Amino acid sequence: MIKATNLTKKFGDFLAVDDVSFQVKNGEIFAFLGPNGAGKSTTIKMLTTLLNPTSGTVALNGHDPVNHPDETRRSFGIVFQDPSLDDDLTAWENMEIHGILYDVPNGLRKRRSEELLKFVELWDRKDSLVKEFSGGMKRRLEIARGLLHHPKIIFLDEPTIGLDPQTRNHLWAYLRELNKNEGTTIFFTTHYMEEADRIAQRIAIIDHGKIIAVGTSEELRKQTDTSSLEDAFLALTGKVIRDEEANATDRLRTMRRAWKK
Repeated sequence: MIKATNLTKKFGDFLAVDDVSFQVKNGEIFAFLGPNGAGKSTTIKMLTTLLNPTSGTVALNGHDPVNHPDETRRSFGIVFQDPSLDDDLTAWENMEIHGILYDVPNGLRKRRSEELLKFVELWDRKDSLVKEFSGGMKRRLEIARGLLHHPKIIFLDEPTIGLDPQTRNHLWAYLRELNKNEGTTIFFTTHYMEEADRIAQRIAIIDHGKIIAVGTSEELRKQTDTSSLEDAFLALTGKVIRDEEANATDRLRTMRRAWKK
């Protein structure tokens, strides 16, 4: 369903993603882990048409994000780390706008919106303004919106950050049911190691822009002779706080500001 081959991204002299290759199977729940600044978000942006790679290729549901971005976008939904809903619209209106942007026919759009809002237990709040929602309710609405056009893949960039354990558990229950019933491929990032350990069928770990390990949680624990995924992650990426990664991110932001000028 996803195939990245020798994927590389440079910003000036800064190498953000370095010759990355991996595959995600159809219907798989796949975790993409790494320290801050490791290259996760840059990789996701290349997979989802937001950035063109410097070199290498991507195939998403058989489509090339660089040469066929519209076809590629119809294949996936995405829930960003930062909120992306319109707070001044209702839940239903947010769903409607998304469906129109993706050319979902009117009748299907309304049926699918109702189905998904019920699925994430927000149907009774469909006419409420989003600014009245809690963080967990907004997250559930973002997931429903991302699924409206019936994508083959959903990308989730730290979808449960800042949520309480009850809401996190509810969200993953919805997503696992979706994966089971509709065969949706799920690609997610998280800093909660127990979440990746419990949810993901396979895991890739990226560090300094390179994939350093791929496998099941059990395989990664065996590879590092550790007893938990968190210990395996630390064994592979180290325990030092990434001051150098923060500096690299600062350099990248400076370059982007300069390019915009």
